[in-house]
Amino acid sequence: MGILEGKKLLITGVLMDSSIAFHVAKIAQQEGATVILTSFGRTMKITQTIAKRLPETPVVIELDVADQEHLDTLADRLREHVDSLDGVLHSIGFAPQGAFNFLEGTWEDVSTALQISAYSLKSLAVATLPLMSEGGSVVGLTFDAKFAWPVYDWMGVAKAAFESTNRYLARDLGPKDVRCNLVAAGPIRTTAAKSIPGFEQFEQIWDDRAPLGWDVNDPVPAAKACAALLSDWFPATTGEIVHVDGGVHAMGQ
Repeated sequence: MGILEGKKLLITGVLMDSSIAFHVAKIAQQEGATVILTSFGRTMKITQTIAKRLPETPVVIELDVADQEHLDTLADRLREHVDSLDGVLHSIGFAPQGAFNFLEGTWEDVSTALQISAYSLKSLAVATLPLMSEGGSVVGLTFDAKFAWPVYDWMGVAKAAFESTNRYLARDLGPKDVRCNLVAAGPIRTTAAKSIPGFEQFEQIWDDRAPLGWDVNDPVPAAKACAALLSDWFPATTGEIVHVDGGVHAMGQ
């Protein structure tokens, strides 16, 4: 019997089978969960194709977190497939290219990064709350925002806002018996990572600095942490950031 036996999970962000979200979905199914994926627009067909590589092909519903109508109707559209939810994975992030230049980034670029990459955690949690059962879990993916990283720029600011949003959600959803936690993964060679100019700078140094070593091509450790947080094995943990980075976060410069 798996740690997610009988759970119903909504998982966002499955674009490629190299993504952390894909492996969360895969592990969740292997551990007994029913999984529903989201996608939208031109990426919808990509997600539907990649979904066939999972142990069981899940339903894919349309969700653009910047579209209020999508959010307002999400619970009703989910009810066509499940009567409740036990967990949600937020694996959503986007910043225009201009946001990766800190001094030159415009508010238009920055506001987009903040809406999609930070505010959407609250949007998604609120949109799914009508279906969330007691003991439910919201899990998001971050990249440790305590530091000013090379090349990350306004996406780093968005991640700092994302991490703060998680804490406020933990405060407000705790009385409803819903936990909110993040996994801070080390650099993984995903579609999102490829969109960040100069991302290879992280790849070159991370393995050297990680006490446990680090493989930028292995999303499974981070996915396992997400699956554990979506399970009942962390019943009294909320507002937390679990680092899955080989230990880099604990090392000095």
